[in-house]
Amino acid sequence: MHSETENPSLPALQMRSAADGPWLYAHGRWGAAQLGARGQWQQLQRRLQQLQAEHPEPPGWDLTELTWLDHVGAQWLWRHWQGRWPERLRATPAQRAMLQRVERFAMLPRDKPTSHYLVRSLEHLGDLVLGMLMHLRDLVVLMGQLLLDLLRLLRAPHKGPWRDFSGHLYNMGATSLPITALVGFLIGVVLAYLMALQLRQFGAEAFIVDILGISLIRELGPLLGAILVAGRSGSAITAQIGVMRVTQELDAMQVMGISHGFRLVLPRAMALALAMPLVSLWTTLAALTGGILAADLTMDISPAYFIQALPDAVEVSNLWLASVKSMVFGIWIALIGCHWGLRVEPNTQSLGAGTTASVVSAITMVIIVDALFAVAFKDVGF
Repeated sequence: MHSETENPSLPALQMRSAADGPWLYAHGRWGAAQLGARGQWQQLQRRLQQLQAEHPEPPGWDLTELTWLDHVGAQWLWRHWQGRWPERLRATPAQRAMLQRVERFAMLPRDKPTSHYLVRSLEHLGDLVLGMLMHLRDLVVLMGQLLLDLLRLLRAPHKGPWRDFSGHLYNMGATSLPITALVGFLIGVVLAYLMALQLRQFGAEAFIVDILGISLIRELGPLLGAILVAGRSGSAITAQIGVMRVTQELDAMQVMGISHGFRLVLPRAMALALAMPLVSLWTTLAALTGGILAADLTMDISPAYFIQALPDAVEVSNLWLASVKSMVFGIWIALIGCHWGLRVEPNTQSLGAGTTASVVSAITMVIIVDALFAVAFKDVGF
C-alpha cells in the first residue's frame, strides 16, 4: 500500500507503540472518493489484517491525524469495530459526531439464529393459518356488507344497480353456456362409457339410468358448472376490480361517496346467484344428453327408455337441492372474486397474483361447500 509520503491523500494506517499499548494511527483522506478508488478498500483491509497479526494486543485508534473523514470512512471503521466503540479512541469532536451518526443509522448484518427444520415448518404453518383466518374474517365482513346492501336495495329498489346486474348476468351466465355445455356433454359420454364396461359384466345395464341421473343431477352438474364459472367469471371479477384499483377508480369512488359493496359486490353476487342454478341445469342437461347418446351406442338403451325411466330413478328433490347448492356456489364465487379484487395493490404483479389466488380459492371453496351439502343432505333425494 502507498504510504502517506508518496500520496498523502490516500487512506493509510500506521501502528505505533506507547506506554499504554499499541495505537493505530489513521492518515490521509478517508472519504468516498478515496475508498471508492479501485482496490483501495481491499488494500486498507489487508493492511489492517497485517498490522493486527504483528500486534495481537487490541490497539487503540487515533483519528486526529486524518485530513478528511466522511460517512463512508466512518462506516468502514464502524463495521471493523463490529458496531461497538473501541476502548481507546482519540478523535476530534467532528469525527465523533460523524461516528455517532453512523452508529445511529448503520445497518449491521447480524447472524440469524439457526432454527430446526421442524420449528421453521411449524412457523410457516402458523403463518398460513393466520393468513387463512384473516381472509375468512374479511369474507365474513364482506358477507355482512352484502346483507346490508340487500336491505338497502329492498328499501329503495329504484336506486339499485340494475344495469350492472343485467350486464353481469349476461357476461357471467349467457356467455358461459357454450363451454359448460361442451364440458358437460363430454363428461356424460365418458361416464356412460366407463359405467357400461362395469354394468355389462353383471347384466345390470338398466341401472345406468339411476347412476347417471343421480351423479349428474345431484353432484356433477352443479359442481362442473361452478368450477367452470369460478375459473372463467371469478377471475374476471378479480381482474375487473383489480384494474380499477390500479387505475385508482376505487379511490375516486370512495372520494365521491359511492359504496364499493353496493356498486361492485352486490350486482355481481346477485347475477351469479341467479345465473348459477340456470348454468347448473344447462350443464346437467348437456351431460345427460351425452350419457343418453353413449348408452344408446354401447348398451342399446334407447333415448326414449332413458327419458321415461329417469323421473322414477331420480326424485325431484335432487333437482331442488342442486339448484340451492348452485345458488350458494354463485354467491361464494362472487364474494371471493370481489374479495381478492379489493385486496389488489396498485401494481401489475399484485393483479396477477390476486387473479390466480381468486381462481384457486373459489374452486377450493366450491368443493368444500359441495362436500358440506353432501353430508348435510345425505338423506334427501334417496
